[in-house]
Amino acid sequence: MASSVDFSHIALAANCKEKFESTVDFYLSLGLSIVRKVTHDRAQRDIGHENNIISEAWLHLFASRPENSVTVRIIHVDGDEFHCQSTSDAIRICLATPEIKNIKEILAANNHTFTVHADPNFPVDRIATRDPLGNEVFFTPHVNTFSIPSSPEIKPVRVEQEPASGRFDLSNGPAQKNIGILTSGGDAQGMNPCVRAVVRMAIARRCRPFFIYEGYQGLVDGGDKIKEATWSDVSGFLTLGGTMIGTARCKAFREIEGRRTGVYNLIKHGIDALVVIGGDGSLTGADRLRAEWPDHVAALEKTGRISKRDADKYRTLMIVGMVGSIDNDLASTDMTIGACSALERICESVDAILSTAMSHQRAFVVEVMGRHCGWLALNAAISTGADYLFIPEAPPKADWEESMCKTLKASRDAGKRTSLVIVAEGALDRNLNPIKPDYIKDILSTRLGYDTRVTILGHVQRGGAPAHFDRFLGTMQGAEAIEAILRATPDTPSPVIGMLENKITTQPLKEAIELTGQVAQAIEAKDFSRAMALRSVSFAKQLTSYKEIANFNPDSKMKLPEDKRLRIAILHAGAPAGGMNTATRSAVRLCINRGHTPLGVHNGFPGLMRGEISELDWLSVDGWTIAGGSKLGTNRDQPTPQLGAVAYQLQKHNVQALMVIGGFEAFTAVLDLARNRSQYPAFNIPMVLVPATVSNNVPGTEFSLGSDTASNVIVRSTDMIKQSASSNRRRVFVIEVQGGNCGFLAVMAGLSGGSTTVYTPEEGVDLTRLQRDITHLRTRYIKELGRSEGRVTLCNENASKIYSTEMIAKIYEAESGGFYGARTSVLGHLQQGGTPSPLDRCRANTMAVDSINWLQSRCWEAMEVPNEDNIRLPSDQLKRKYFPQVYSSSPDTAAVIGVLGSEVRFTPIKDLVAHTDFGRRVPRTIWWGASRQLVDILSGVGVDIENGGCTTEYKTCAIDLTADDLMRLYGQHRRLSKLNVNVP
Repeated sequence: MASSVDFSHIALAANCKEKFESTVDFYLSLGLSIVRKVTHDRAQRDIGHENNIISEAWLHLFASRPENSVTVRIIHVDGDEFHCQSTSDAIRICLATPEIKNIKEILAANNHTFTVHADPNFPVDRIATRDPLGNEVFFTPHVNTFSIPSSPEIKPVRVEQEPASGRFDLSNGPAQKNIGILTSGGDAQGMNPCVRAVVRMAIARRCRPFFIYEGYQGLVDGGDKIKEATWSDVSGFLTLGGTMIGTARCKAFREIEGRRTGVYNLIKHGIDALVVIGGDGSLTGADRLRAEWPDHVAALEKTGRISKRDADKYRTLMIVGMVGSIDNDLASTDMTIGACSALERICESVDAILSTAMSHQRAFVVEVMGRHCGWLALNAAISTGADYLFIPEAPPKADWEESMCKTLKASRDAGKRTSLVIVAEGALDRNLNPIKPDYIKDILSTRLGYDTRVTILGHVQRGGAPAHFDRFLGTMQGAEAIEAILRATPDTPSPVIGMLENKITTQPLKEAIELTGQVAQAIEAKDFSRAMALRSVSFAKQLTSYKEIANFNPDSKMKLPEDKRLRIAILHAGAPAGGMNTATRSAVRLCINRGHTPLGVHNGFPGLMRGEISELDWLSVDGWTIAGGSKLGTNRDQPTPQLGAVAYQLQKHNVQALMVIGGFEAFTAVLDLARNRSQYPAFNIPMVLVPATVSNNVPGTEFSLGSDTASNVIVRSTDMIKQSASSNRRRVFVIEVQGGNCGFLAVMAGLSGGSTTVYTPEEGVDLTRLQRDITHLRTRYIKELGRSEGRVTLCNENASKIYSTEMIAKIYEAESGGFYGARTSVLGHLQQGGTPSPLDRCRANTMAVDSINWLQSRCWEAMEVPNEDNIRLPSDQLKRKYFPQVYSSSPDTAAVIGVLGSEVRFTPIKDLVAHTDFGRRVPRTIWWGASRQLVDILSGVGVDIENGGCTTEYKTCAIDLTADDLMRLYGQHRRLSKLNVNVP
């Protein structure tokens, strides 16, 4: 049975005093220190042999991590009784260090003979020498755990250099940057994943990261509140809410002396760059510190608190900000760290509230956070199907009480058993009077007689594990923060890392904060249109669509004239995905409020062939917002074998527009219908595909409905599996995930779940790759013996036809050397089920509303009948008047709706054919490639974790925006070419 062994030291024996002393001097020159040196009065004997020990010296190499330390015991034994004189008794010692050049200088300075050998894998030489006892000593820039480094056949080179003085330190050489990390302001889920990414990316880029505990208070306090961070310090951070390095309000930092003390503490610890994660106030404070930095340094030098050398060295401070705010209130970014997780907490709570509300037919007023920003409240209202909403940017009209009561009563009269009102904590009326939950409750109780309850969610919105998207966002932004620091110059404006159009951006911090402040100023000035304009375009569209579908309006002014009303069929195709039902609900309610007739096609295209079509009403889709799966029923069958039956049913039910919600099967089905329009007049109607598949493999969109829900399922499962693996200390799980031939799920969930590596169809799996990963696992488990974290590897179901999930696990275990075991876990159809994530619900609502608007517009265009009385057509072509009311053969009327950046775009399905790999059922272009390498880097693959540095290539993906760019985006509402997407 295998057991762990801790080695005490290396023992070397010399049989004469000269050899003993010269060997001690040799290892001292390499940076080891004497802990004990003694000459015994009487000869001593060690256990197990009869050599008499005259003198002994204990030397130790001190390292920041105990497992990297080395202890050497050198003994002087009586020469007459020395039994180890043959060269075969010499040992080999291999030391890993990045400072090969300095090793050469030290050996040359002490006249030690050595040879230099090229490394076939790295552009750095290795060195071989012997100590005075004849033991071979190797120096290599990278850890080679299981063999002496090999070398190609080259002629050894004797290096002649000028003697170097002093002794060599085997620790790191100078770091590129010493980077402080602090979190400030209100905590937000996703801060810890961000801190993890900053620390690990800093180490990979040969920087030294430092924790600054308790925010700016720790910066002012200094001392043990500033501590160098190691790789293992951030293990487990991905799953934790809040901030593990703390945050606190700091009055001292508001004063100049407090900031000067902070500058002194940074210089004292050698920190020349600062990463700040917090809200707009925290980032403003950081930018102010940078602006004052030269004056603080000059004052500290003048008072003698720092030397002139330090003053010259630390003339500038680089600052990078990231917004951690659950309110999503930074004007120049689509999403801030923590917002998605807070929305998930709200939806979990409200979903639970609705079940008890329905039991008692109660009304609930729920207050959510958002002082100057209504993003949380708006998206919570959309995600939970709330009946009424109050946000600060769009106050209600003067008679809002009467309007609210009328709206809620109409829904109750239609058969709804509950009423739900969402109110942001900063909600105001048009006279800037606060709208409070208790006042709303009193209105509903007195005017409508509803049994009304108030729930203030409070700080539960800040708690809990981060959602997948916040982990992804925090990780990507954290990595890019390090890249921004390394490419910055003293003249570079302080950047804030954001996200626009689904792209990571660097923006000038000062201008971004000013834009954010303008929202509150506009509200205070009652310029609510300006406040809305400072939000993203999608925010205004969401608000408009919410108002249109939230409530039943039988006498609504939105009702269209009879000749404009349409019969729109909705069909699900392919595998189930979270958000299908939400999209259907939004489409149905919008149709009813406008006077259209929504038709539900049950059981996919086979159901359409059989005529399983029924009219959907308001109440029948009421609870579909939070329902997973497919309420209409779905399958993968294609219409191609029975196109005639499909055409017959479309004509029979007078279907004038078709919305298909589904994945790649739905894509090919709509394409087949469009291609056969010449044979079947019934197919000459506007058709739109709403992408919905966990695989996210539909061309024409960056996100499909269900992909975020599936990613969250994988991440939560990974958290639990890693917990099991961590308890065992010596276990790796290979987790199989879905995705078909698309590696999106594996990469996204691998990055968010802290996977050691991922296997995707795009890369494939081979023995070289497996050997690399096994070497990494063995190295880590050896170094972390007895205290290892749990590890998982994500494997796409189609990553390899040969190396299955089971086989990869068996290879892992067979090559483990007994240091770890491997297990498998297949998540399967768990990824297609469950309650849709709030992000999928919001995307579903946006896609559905835009799809109905698009279908409506295309249908009206297709209703136009030209005057053909004096036109002679070919004999095989009928005049337009003989076709149905809605008729269009234009290729542009069959399209895919896609989320491209933060924009919703309709792309003709024919234009996507050239961009689709039909054999593999995937788009030819992927946007998430930059995330793939980060999975390996942040898990340590290719990274020298102890000494810093990385062999895994990472190409920055951030787009640099200037102050002028922000002005064009938010002042003139113009698009930026640099944010253009690559998908057609």
